[in-house]
Amino acid sequence: MGSLPSPHDLSTTFNPMDLTELSTESRLVTDFITQYYQTLETRPVQPLVKPGFLTSQLPEDAPFYGESMEEILSDVNEKIVPGLTHWQSPNFHAYFPASSSNAGLMGELLCSGLSVIGFTWSSSPAATELENVVVDWMAKMLNLPPCFQFSGGGGGVLHSNTCEAVLCTLAAARDKTMERVGDDKINKLVVYCSDQTHFTIHKGAKLIGIRPKNIKSLTTRRENEYGLCPNDLRNAIEADMKAGLVPFYLCGTIGTTALGAVDPIKELGKVVREYDLWFHVDGAYAGSACICPEFQHYLDGIELADSISMNAHKWLLSNLDCCFMWLRSPKTLIQSLAAEGTFLKGGSEMMVDYKDWQISLSRRFRAIKMWVVIRRYGVSNLIEHIRSDVSMAARFEEMVRAASDRFEIVFPRKFSLVCFKLRSNKKMVNGRKFNDDEYEGVKPSRDSELTRELMEKVNSSGKAYLSGVQMGRIFFIRCVIGSSLTEERHVDNLWKIIQETARSIMP
Repeated sequence: MGSLPSPHDLSTTFNPMDLTELSTESRLVTDFITQYYQTLETRPVQPLVKPGFLTSQLPEDAPFYGESMEEILSDVNEKIVPGLTHWQSPNFHAYFPASSSNAGLMGELLCSGLSVIGFTWSSSPAATELENVVVDWMAKMLNLPPCFQFSGGGGGVLHSNTCEAVLCTLAAARDKTMERVGDDKINKLVVYCSDQTHFTIHKGAKLIGIRPKNIKSLTTRRENEYGLCPNDLRNAIEADMKAGLVPFYLCGTIGTTALGAVDPIKELGKVVREYDLWFHVDGAYAGSACICPEFQHYLDGIELADSISMNAHKWLLSNLDCCFMWLRSPKTLIQSLAAEGTFLKGGSEMMVDYKDWQISLSRRFRAIKMWVVIRRYGVSNLIEHIRSDVSMAARFEEMVRAASDRFEIVFPRKFSLVCFKLRSNKKMVNGRKFNDDEYEGVKPSRDSELTRELMEKVNSSGKAYLSGVQMGRIFFIRCVIGSSLTEERHVDNLWKIIQETARSIMP
Protein backbone atom coordinates (compact mmCIF):
# COMPACT_ATOMS: atom_id res chain seq x y z
CA MET A 1 0.00 0.00 0.00
CA GLY A 2 3.00 2.31 0.41
CA SER A 3 2.46 5.64 2.16
CA LEU A 4 -0.96 7.21 2.61
CA PRO A 5 -2.08 10.47 4.24
CA SER A 6 -2.84 9.86 7.90
CA PRO A 7 -6.56 10.43 8.67
CA HIS A 8 -5.51 11.78 12.07
CA ASP A 9 -3.04 14.32 10.73
CA LEU A 10 -3.03 15.12 6.99
CA SER A 11 0.43 16.65 7.27
CA THR A 12 1.90 13.22 8.05
CA THR A 13 1.74 9.92 6.22
CA PHE A 14 0.74 6.45 7.34
CA ASN A 15 3.37 3.91 6.35
CA PRO A 16 3.17 0.54 8.16
CA MET A 17 6.69 -0.30 6.95
CA ASP A 18 8.45 2.95 7.80
CA LEU A 19 12.03 1.76 8.11
CA THR A 20 13.12 4.64 10.32
CA GLU A 21 10.33 3.82 12.77
CA LEU A 22 11.23 0.13 12.53
CA SER A 23 14.74 0.85 13.76
CA THR A 24 13.60 3.19 16.53
CA GLU A 25 10.66 1.16 17.80
CA SER A 26 12.49 -2.17 17.69
CA ARG A 27 15.08 -0.67 20.04
CA LEU A 28 12.29 0.46 22.36
CA VAL A 29 10.83 -3.05 22.44
CA THR A 30 14.24 -4.69 22.88
CA ASP A 31 15.05 -2.35 25.78
CA PHE A 32 11.66 -3.13 27.32
CA ILE A 33 12.27 -6.89 27.09
CA THR A 34 15.77 -6.50 28.50
CA GLN A 35 14.46 -4.54 31.49
CA TYR A 36 11.72 -7.15 31.99
CA TYR A 37 14.28 -9.93 32.27
CA GLN A 38 16.47 -7.82 34.56
CA THR A 39 13.61 -7.54 37.06
CA LEU A 40 12.07 -10.98 36.47
CA GLU A 41 13.65 -12.71 39.43
CA THR A 42 12.06 -10.28 41.88
CA ARG A 43 8.53 -10.53 40.46
CA PRO A 44 5.91 -12.91 41.93
CA VAL A 45 5.89 -15.93 39.64
CA GLN A 46 2.10 -16.10 39.69
CA PRO A 47 0.02 -12.89 39.69
CA LEU A 48 -2.32 -12.17 42.58
CA VAL A 49 -5.18 -10.90 40.44
CA LYS A 50 -8.89 -11.65 40.14
CA PRO A 51 -10.89 -12.40 36.98
CA GLY A 52 -11.68 -9.22 35.07
CA PHE A 53 -8.70 -7.27 36.43
CA LEU A 54 -7.45 -6.40 32.93
CA THR A 55 -10.81 -6.05 31.21
CA SER A 56 -11.79 -3.31 33.64
CA GLN A 57 -8.62 -1.34 32.82
CA LEU A 58 -8.92 -1.36 29.03
CA PRO A 59 -11.40 0.62 26.90
CA GLU A 60 -14.41 -1.20 25.48
CA ASP A 61 -13.66 -0.07 21.92
CA ALA A 62 -10.48 -0.16 19.86
CA PRO A 63 -8.71 3.20 19.39
CA PHE A 64 -9.71 4.96 16.17
CA TYR A 65 -6.37 6.75 15.87
CA GLY A 66 -2.97 5.18 16.31
CA GLU A 67 -0.94 5.62 19.47
CA SER A 68 2.80 5.82 20.04
CA MET A 69 4.90 2.80 20.88
CA GLU A 70 5.91 4.53 24.12
CA GLU A 71 2.25 4.70 25.20
CA ILE A 72 1.67 1.09 24.28
CA LEU A 73 4.73 -0.18 26.15
CA SER A 74 3.75 1.87 29.17
CA ASP A 75 0.40 0.07 29.29
CA VAL A 76 2.12 -3.28 28.81
CA ASN A 77 4.29 -2.55 31.83
CA GLU A 78 1.56 -1.14 34.07
CA LYS A 79 -1.47 -3.23 33.10
CA ILE A 80 -0.43 -6.46 31.38
CA VAL A 81 2.85 -7.55 33.02
CA PRO A 82 1.33 -7.53 36.55
CA GLY A 83 -1.19 -10.12 35.35
CA LEU A 84 1.30 -12.48 33.73
CA THR A 85 2.46 -15.82 35.02
CA HIS A 86 6.19 -15.50 34.41
CA TRP A 87 7.13 -18.67 32.54
CA GLN A 88 10.71 -17.48 32.09
CA SER A 89 11.23 -16.78 35.78
CA PRO A 90 14.12 -18.72 37.36
CA ASN A 91 11.59 -19.66 40.06
CA PHE A 92 9.10 -21.22 37.62
CA HIS A 93 9.04 -25.00 38.20
CA ALA A 94 5.42 -25.92 37.49
CA TYR A 95 5.46 -27.24 33.94
CA PHE A 96 7.96 -28.40 31.36
CA PRO A 97 9.78 -25.25 30.28
CA ALA A 98 9.05 -22.99 27.34
CA SER A 99 12.74 -22.25 27.01
CA SER A 100 13.99 -18.93 25.69
CA SER A 101 17.34 -17.56 24.63
CA ASN A 102 18.88 -14.55 22.93
CA ALA A 103 19.43 -16.64 19.80
CA GLY A 104 15.84 -17.93 19.90
CA LEU A 105 14.56 -14.38 20.15
CA MET A 106 16.79 -13.18 17.31
CA GLY A 107 15.72 -16.14 15.20
CA GLU A 108 12.08 -15.37 15.96
CA LEU A 109 12.71 -11.77 14.88
CA LEU A 110 14.15 -13.01 11.58
CA CYS A 111 11.21 -15.38 11.15
CA SER A 112 8.66 -12.60 11.66
CA GLY A 113 10.71 -9.90 9.95
CA LEU A 114 11.33 -11.82 6.74
CA SER A 115 7.72 -13.02 6.89
CA VAL A 116 7.96 -15.60 4.11
CA ILE A 117 5.37 -18.36 3.78
CA GLY A 118 7.06 -21.40 2.27
CA PHE A 119 4.13 -23.74 1.78
CA THR A 120 5.69 -25.08 -1.42
CA TRP A 121 9.31 -25.20 -2.53
CA SER A 122 8.66 -22.66 -5.28
CA SER A 123 6.90 -20.25 -2.88
CA SER A 124 10.20 -19.82 -1.02
CA PRO A 125 12.97 -22.26 -1.98
CA ALA A 126 15.42 -21.26 0.77
CA ALA A 127 12.78 -21.69 3.48
CA THR A 128 12.03 -25.26 2.37
CA GLU A 129 15.63 -26.30 1.88
CA LEU A 130 16.78 -24.76 5.16
CA GLU A 131 14.09 -26.79 6.93
CA ASN A 132 15.34 -29.94 5.18
CA VAL A 133 18.84 -29.19 6.47
CA VAL A 134 17.80 -28.32 10.03
CA VAL A 135 15.64 -31.42 10.58
CA ASP A 136 18.49 -33.63 9.31
CA TRP A 137 20.93 -31.80 11.60
CA MET A 138 18.71 -32.47 14.58
CA ALA A 139 18.14 -36.10 13.59
CA LYS A 140 21.91 -36.61 13.61
CA MET A 141 22.22 -34.79 16.94
CA LEU A 142 19.74 -37.31 18.39
CA ASN A 143 21.52 -40.18 16.64
CA LEU A 144 18.30 -41.17 14.87
CA PRO A 145 18.81 -43.89 12.24
CA PRO A 146 19.22 -42.75 8.61
CA CYS A 147 15.69 -43.95 7.78
CA PHE A 148 14.35 -40.77 9.48
CA GLN A 149 16.59 -38.41 7.51
CA PHE A 150 16.07 -36.90 4.07
CA SER A 151 19.52 -38.19 3.22
CA GLY A 152 18.31 -41.72 4.07
CA GLY A 153 14.89 -41.76 2.44
CA GLY A 154 12.83 -40.44 5.34
CA GLY A 155 12.38 -36.84 6.32
CA GLY A 156 11.22 -34.28 8.83
CA VAL A 157 9.08 -31.19 9.27
CA LEU A 158 8.71 -28.38 11.80
CA HIS A 159 5.24 -28.09 13.31
CA SER A 160 3.94 -25.64 15.89
CA ASN A 161 3.45 -28.23 18.63
CA THR A 162 3.04 -31.91 19.48
CA CYS A 163 -0.74 -31.74 19.13
CA GLU A 164 -0.35 -30.94 15.44
CA ALA A 165 2.29 -33.63 14.93
CA VAL A 166 0.18 -36.30 16.60
CA LEU A 167 -2.94 -35.29 14.68
CA CYS A 168 -1.10 -35.53 11.35
CA THR A 169 0.27 -39.00 12.11
CA LEU A 170 -3.14 -40.19 13.31
CA ALA A 171 -4.70 -39.04 10.04
CA ALA A 172 -1.99 -40.79 8.00
CA ALA A 173 -2.36 -44.01 10.00
CA ARG A 174 -6.17 -43.91 9.71
CA ASP A 175 -6.11 -43.48 5.93
CA LYS A 176 -3.47 -46.17 5.48
CA THR A 177 -5.55 -48.61 7.53
CA MET A 178 -8.87 -47.80 5.87
CA GLU A 179 -7.28 -48.33 2.49
CA ARG A 180 -6.69 -51.90 3.66
CA VAL A 181 -9.90 -52.64 5.58
CA GLY A 182 -12.40 -50.27 3.93
CA ASP A 183 -13.80 -46.85 4.82
CA ASP A 184 -16.84 -48.38 6.50
CA LYS A 185 -14.60 -49.71 9.31
CA ILE A 186 -13.74 -46.30 10.78
CA ASN A 187 -15.86 -46.98 13.85
CA LYS A 188 -13.82 -50.14 14.45
CA LEU A 189 -10.42 -48.40 14.55
CA VAL A 190 -8.57 -48.56 17.88
CA VAL A 191 -5.82 -46.29 19.27
CA TYR A 192 -3.55 -47.42 22.12
CA CYS A 193 -1.58 -45.46 24.67
CA SER A 194 -0.82 -45.71 28.38
CA ASP A 195 -2.58 -44.05 31.28
CA GLN A 196 0.50 -41.80 31.49
CA THR A 197 0.27 -40.60 27.87
CA HIS A 198 -0.54 -36.92 27.40
CA PHE A 199 -4.20 -36.23 26.65
CA THR A 200 -3.26 -34.80 23.27
CA ILE A 201 -3.56 -38.33 21.87
CA HIS A 202 -7.21 -38.46 22.99
CA LYS A 203 -7.94 -35.08 21.46
CA GLY A 204 -6.23 -35.92 18.17
CA ALA A 205 -7.95 -39.29 17.90
CA LYS A 206 -11.37 -37.73 18.39
CA LEU A 207 -10.60 -35.10 15.77
CA ILE A 208 -9.92 -37.74 13.11
CA GLY A 209 -13.15 -39.58 13.90
CA ILE A 210 -12.12 -42.28 16.37
CA ARG A 211 -14.83 -43.18 18.86
CA PRO A 212 -13.82 -42.22 22.42
CA LYS A 213 -14.41 -45.78 23.66
CA ASN A 214 -11.89 -47.00 21.06
CA ILE A 215 -9.08 -44.90 22.55
CA LYS A 216 -7.54 -47.42 24.95
CA SER A 217 -5.40 -46.13 27.83
CA LEU A 218 -3.59 -49.17 29.21
CA THR A 219 -2.80 -49.20 32.92
CA THR A 220 0.84 -48.82 33.93
CA ARG A 221 2.38 -50.11 37.15
CA ARG A 222 5.15 -49.17 39.53
CA GLU A 223 7.06 -52.42 38.88
CA ASN A 224 7.41 -51.33 35.24
CA GLU A 225 8.39 -47.79 36.28
CA TYR A 226 5.04 -46.66 34.84
CA GLY A 227 6.13 -47.53 31.31
CA LEU A 228 3.66 -49.27 29.00
CA CYS A 229 4.04 -53.05 29.31
CA PRO A 230 4.49 -54.78 25.91
CA ASN A 231 2.59 -57.87 27.09
CA ASP A 232 -0.35 -55.72 28.16
CA LEU A 233 -0.32 -54.12 24.71
CA ARG A 234 -0.25 -57.50 22.96
CA ASN A 235 -3.10 -58.81 25.11
CA ALA A 236 -5.20 -55.70 24.41
CA ILE A 237 -4.61 -55.98 20.67
CA GLU A 238 -5.51 -59.68 20.64
CA ALA A 239 -8.69 -59.08 22.64
CA ASP A 240 -9.79 -56.22 20.39
CA MET A 241 -9.14 -58.21 17.22
CA LYS A 242 -11.24 -61.08 18.55
CA ALA A 243 -13.99 -58.53 19.24
CA GLY A 244 -13.94 -57.48 15.58
CA LEU A 245 -12.07 -54.21 16.13
CA VAL A 246 -9.15 -52.92 14.05
CA PRO A 247 -6.04 -51.86 16.04
CA PHE A 248 -4.13 -49.27 14.02
CA TYR A 249 -2.08 -46.83 16.16
CA LEU A 250 0.13 -46.79 19.24
CA CYS A 251 1.62 -43.74 20.94
CA GLY A 252 4.67 -44.31 23.13
CA THR A 253 6.30 -41.60 25.25
CA ILE A 254 9.79 -40.55 26.25
CA GLY A 255 9.26 -38.44 29.38
CA THR A 256 5.61 -38.53 30.43
CA THR A 257 4.01 -35.39 31.82
CA ALA A 258 3.16 -36.58 35.31
CA LEU A 259 6.28 -38.58 36.17
CA GLY A 260 8.82 -38.28 33.37
CA ALA A 261 8.46 -42.03 32.73
CA VAL A 262 9.76 -43.67 29.54
CA ASP A 263 8.01 -46.39 27.56
CA PRO A 264 10.16 -49.35 26.35
CA ILE A 265 10.41 -48.34 22.70
CA LYS A 266 12.17 -51.44 21.35
CA GLU A 267 9.84 -53.96 23.01
CA LEU A 268 6.72 -52.01 22.03
CA GLY A 269 8.07 -51.67 18.50
CA LYS A 270 8.37 -55.44 18.16
CA VAL A 271 4.71 -55.87 19.13
CA VAL A 272 3.63 -53.13 16.76
CA ARG A 273 5.50 -54.65 13.82
CA GLU A 274 3.86 -58.00 14.54
CA TYR A 275 0.37 -56.51 14.21
CA ASP A 276 1.16 -53.77 11.66
CA LEU A 277 0.13 -50.72 13.71
CA TRP A 278 1.46 -47.20 13.21
CA PHE A 279 3.90 -46.46 16.03
CA HIS A 280 4.40 -42.82 17.01
CA VAL A 281 6.90 -41.83 19.71
CA ASP A 282 6.14 -38.63 21.61
CA GLY A 283 9.33 -37.07 22.95
CA ALA A 284 7.78 -33.64 23.47
CA TYR A 285 9.70 -32.96 26.67
CA ALA A 286 12.53 -35.46 27.12
CA GLY A 287 13.27 -36.10 23.46
CA SER A 288 15.54 -33.04 23.55
CA ALA A 289 17.66 -34.68 26.26
CA CYS A 290 18.64 -37.37 23.76
CA ILE A 291 21.13 -35.01 22.14
CA CYS A 292 23.22 -36.04 25.16
CA PRO A 293 24.89 -39.43 24.59
CA GLU A 294 23.99 -40.59 28.12
CA PHE A 295 20.27 -40.37 27.31
CA GLN A 296 20.28 -41.86 23.82
CA HIS A 297 19.61 -45.37 25.12
CA TYR A 298 16.00 -44.27 25.67
CA LEU A 299 15.73 -44.22 21.85
CA ASP A 300 16.83 -47.84 21.47
CA GLY A 301 14.50 -49.46 18.95
CA ILE A 302 13.37 -46.17 17.43
CA GLU A 303 13.97 -47.68 13.97
CA LEU A 304 10.81 -49.73 14.62
CA ALA A 305 8.71 -46.55 14.94
CA ASP A 306 6.93 -44.84 12.06
CA SER A 307 7.28 -41.32 13.44
CA ILE A 308 8.78 -39.38 16.32
CA SER A 309 8.23 -35.82 17.52
CA MET A 310 9.79 -33.47 20.08
CA ASN A 311 9.34 -29.84 21.10
CA ALA A 312 12.54 -27.85 20.71
CA HIS A 313 10.74 -24.94 22.38
CA LYS A 314 10.55 -26.94 25.60
CA TRP A 315 14.25 -27.53 26.23
CA LEU A 316 16.37 -26.47 23.26
CA LEU A 317 16.19 -22.70 23.66
CA SER A 318 14.19 -22.05 20.49
CA ASN A 319 11.35 -19.97 22.01
CA LEU A 320 7.75 -20.97 21.30
CA ASP A 321 6.91 -22.49 18.84
CA CYS A 322 9.04 -25.22 17.23
CA CYS A 323 8.16 -28.93 17.13
CA PHE A 324 10.28 -31.40 15.16
CA MET A 325 8.65 -34.45 13.58
CA TRP A 326 10.41 -37.18 11.61
CA LEU A 327 8.90 -39.97 9.50
CA ARG A 328 10.27 -43.20 8.07
CA SER A 329 7.88 -42.93 5.15
CA PRO A 330 6.82 -39.33 4.42
CA LYS A 331 4.89 -40.59 1.39
CA THR A 332 2.19 -42.09 3.63
CA LEU A 333 1.71 -38.75 5.41
CA ILE A 334 1.67 -36.80 2.15
CA GLN A 335 -0.95 -39.09 0.61
CA SER A 336 -3.20 -38.38 3.59
CA LEU A 337 -2.69 -34.62 3.89
CA ALA A 338 -2.06 -33.46 0.31
CA ALA A 339 -4.60 -31.12 -1.28
CA GLU A 340 -4.01 -29.54 -4.66
CA GLY A 341 -5.07 -26.27 -6.23
CA THR A 342 -4.14 -25.09 -9.69
CA PHE A 343 -2.59 -21.95 -8.21
CA LEU A 344 -0.08 -24.16 -6.36
CA LYS A 345 1.22 -25.97 -9.44
CA GLY A 346 4.61 -25.34 -10.92
CA GLY A 347 7.01 -26.43 -8.19
CA SER A 348 9.80 -28.92 -8.71
CA GLU A 349 8.76 -32.53 -8.16
CA MET A 350 12.23 -33.16 -6.75
CA MET A 351 11.61 -30.83 -3.80
CA VAL A 352 9.43 -30.94 -0.70
CA ASP A 353 6.11 -29.08 -0.55
CA TYR A 354 5.56 -28.71 3.18
CA LYS A 355 1.89 -27.83 2.77
CA ASP A 356 1.40 -31.61 2.39
CA TRP A 357 3.15 -32.36 5.69
CA GLN A 358 0.86 -30.31 7.95
CA ILE A 359 -2.73 -29.31 8.70
CA SER A 360 -2.72 -25.73 7.45
CA LEU A 361 -1.54 -24.30 4.16
CA SER A 362 0.38 -21.29 5.50
CA ARG A 363 3.42 -21.88 7.65
CA ARG A 364 6.00 -19.93 9.61
CA PHE A 365 9.70 -19.84 8.77
CA ARG A 366 10.62 -21.76 11.93
CA ALA A 367 13.69 -23.29 10.31
CA ILE A 368 15.62 -20.02 10.38
CA LYS A 369 14.95 -19.68 14.11
CA MET A 370 16.27 -23.16 14.87
CA TRP A 371 19.16 -22.67 12.47
CA VAL A 372 20.19 -19.49 14.33
CA VAL A 373 19.97 -21.28 17.71
CA ILE A 374 22.09 -24.23 16.60
CA ARG A 375 24.67 -22.05 14.85
CA ARG A 376 24.88 -19.48 17.67
CA TYR A 377 25.36 -22.00 20.50
CA GLY A 378 26.63 -25.12 18.77
CA VAL A 379 25.77 -28.68 19.74
CA SER A 380 28.24 -28.62 22.66
CA ASN A 381 26.51 -25.74 24.46
CA LEU A 382 23.05 -27.21 23.87
CA ILE A 383 24.23 -30.47 25.44
CA GLU A 384 25.68 -28.60 28.42
CA HIS A 385 22.42 -26.68 28.81
CA ILE A 386 20.52 -29.97 29.17
CA ARG A 387 23.12 -31.43 31.50
CA SER A 388 23.08 -28.34 33.71
CA ASP A 389 19.31 -28.61 34.25
CA VAL A 390 19.56 -32.34 34.93
CA SER A 391 22.39 -31.72 37.40
CA MET A 392 20.36 -29.10 39.29
CA ALA A 393 17.37 -31.47 39.37
CA ALA A 394 19.61 -34.22 40.77
CA ARG A 395 20.80 -31.76 43.42
CA PHE A 396 17.22 -30.95 44.37
CA GLU A 397 16.27 -34.64 44.45
CA GLU A 398 19.16 -35.42 46.81
CA MET A 399 18.07 -32.63 49.17
CA VAL A 400 14.55 -34.10 49.25
CA ARG A 401 15.90 -37.61 49.87
CA ALA A 402 18.08 -36.34 52.70
CA ALA A 403 14.96 -35.08 54.47
CA SER A 404 13.29 -38.50 54.40
CA ASP A 405 11.74 -37.98 57.82
CA ARG A 406 9.44 -35.37 56.27
CA PHE A 407 9.56 -35.85 52.48
CA GLU A 408 9.35 -38.74 50.06
CA ILE A 409 10.42 -39.12 46.41
CA VAL A 410 7.40 -40.54 44.58
CA PHE A 411 9.20 -41.65 41.40
CA PRO A 412 12.93 -41.88 40.63
CA ARG A 413 14.07 -38.91 38.54
CA LYS A 414 15.10 -39.63 34.96
CA PHE A 415 15.56 -36.13 33.54
CA SER A 416 14.95 -32.78 35.27
CA LEU A 417 11.54 -33.52 36.80
CA VAL A 418 11.43 -34.31 40.53
CA CYS A 419 8.22 -35.77 41.99
CA PHE A 420 7.86 -35.67 45.76
CA LYS A 421 5.34 -35.41 48.59
CA LEU A 422 5.15 -34.77 52.30
CA ARG A 423 5.07 -37.76 54.61
CA SER A 424 3.61 -37.64 58.09
CA ASN A 425 5.05 -40.04 60.64
CA LYS A 426 1.72 -40.30 62.44
CA LYS A 427 -1.44 -40.09 60.42
CA MET A 428 -4.66 -38.90 61.98
CA VAL A 429 -8.14 -39.60 60.65
CA ASN A 430 -11.13 -38.60 62.77
CA GLY A 431 -8.87 -38.28 65.79
CA ARG A 432 -7.44 -41.81 65.50
CA LYS A 433 -3.80 -42.64 64.77
CA PHE A 434 -3.02 -45.10 61.97
CA ASN A 435 0.23 -46.87 61.23
CA ASP A 436 1.48 -47.03 57.64
CA ASP A 437 -0.04 -50.44 56.86
CA GLU A 438 -3.46 -49.53 58.20
CA TYR A 439 -3.44 -46.18 56.49
CA GLU A 440 -3.18 -47.64 52.98
CA GLY A 441 -6.90 -48.33 53.13
CA VAL A 442 -7.93 -44.94 54.50
CA LYS A 443 -9.18 -42.18 52.22
CA PRO A 444 -8.52 -39.38 51.72
CA SER A 445 -4.77 -39.56 52.23
CA ARG A 446 -3.56 -37.25 54.97
CA ASP A 447 -0.18 -37.01 53.25
CA SER A 448 -1.91 -35.88 50.08
CA GLU A 449 -3.89 -33.20 51.89
CA LEU A 450 -0.73 -31.87 53.51
CA THR A 451 1.19 -31.99 50.21
CA ARG A 452 -1.54 -30.05 48.43
CA GLU A 453 -1.53 -27.47 51.21
CA LEU A 454 2.25 -27.18 50.93
CA MET A 455 2.08 -26.56 47.18
CA GLU A 456 -0.69 -23.99 47.48
CA LYS A 457 1.17 -22.04 50.16
CA VAL A 458 4.41 -22.02 48.21
CA ASN A 459 2.61 -20.85 45.07
CA SER A 460 0.60 -18.16 46.86
CA SER A 461 3.82 -16.71 48.28
CA GLY A 462 4.84 -15.71 44.76
CA LYS A 463 8.38 -16.91 45.46
CA ALA A 464 8.05 -20.06 43.37
CA TYR A 465 5.53 -21.91 41.23
CA LEU A 466 5.03 -25.69 41.46
CA SER A 467 2.37 -28.01 40.05
CA GLY A 468 0.77 -31.16 41.42
CA VAL A 469 -0.68 -34.44 40.19
CA GLN A 470 -3.33 -36.70 41.69
CA MET A 471 -2.62 -40.37 40.93
CA GLY A 472 -5.09 -42.65 42.64
CA ARG A 473 -5.09 -41.72 46.31
CA ILE A 474 -1.70 -39.99 46.12
CA PHE A 475 -1.21 -36.29 45.44
CA PHE A 476 2.36 -35.26 44.76
CA ILE A 477 4.27 -32.18 43.67
CA ARG A 478 6.08 -31.87 40.35
CA CYS A 479 9.18 -29.69 40.36
CA VAL A 480 10.68 -29.08 36.93
CA ILE A 481 14.12 -27.53 36.59
CA GLY A 482 14.41 -25.97 33.15
CA SER A 483 14.16 -22.20 32.96
CA SER A 484 17.01 -20.66 30.99
CA LEU A 485 17.67 -18.33 33.96
CA THR A 486 17.62 -20.91 36.76
CA GLU A 487 20.87 -21.33 38.70
CA GLU A 488 21.85 -23.49 41.67
CA ARG A 489 21.09 -20.65 44.06
CA HIS A 490 17.49 -20.63 42.87
CA VAL A 491 17.20 -24.37 43.49
CA ASP A 492 18.69 -23.97 46.96
CA ASN A 493 16.32 -21.12 47.72
CA LEU A 494 13.35 -23.16 46.48
CA TRP A 495 14.25 -25.98 48.85
CA LYS A 496 14.55 -23.48 51.72
CA ILE A 497 11.06 -22.11 50.94
CA ILE A 498 9.61 -25.62 50.77
CA GLN A 499 11.17 -26.62 54.09
CA GLU A 500 10.00 -23.47 55.86
CA THR A 501 6.48 -23.91 54.49
CA ALA A 502 6.45 -27.60 55.48
CA ARG A 503 7.43 -26.69 59.05
CA SER A 504 4.52 -24.26 59.21
CA ILE A 505 2.17 -27.08 58.20
CA MET A 506 3.79 -29.92 60.16
CA PRO A 507 5.70 -28.39 63.08
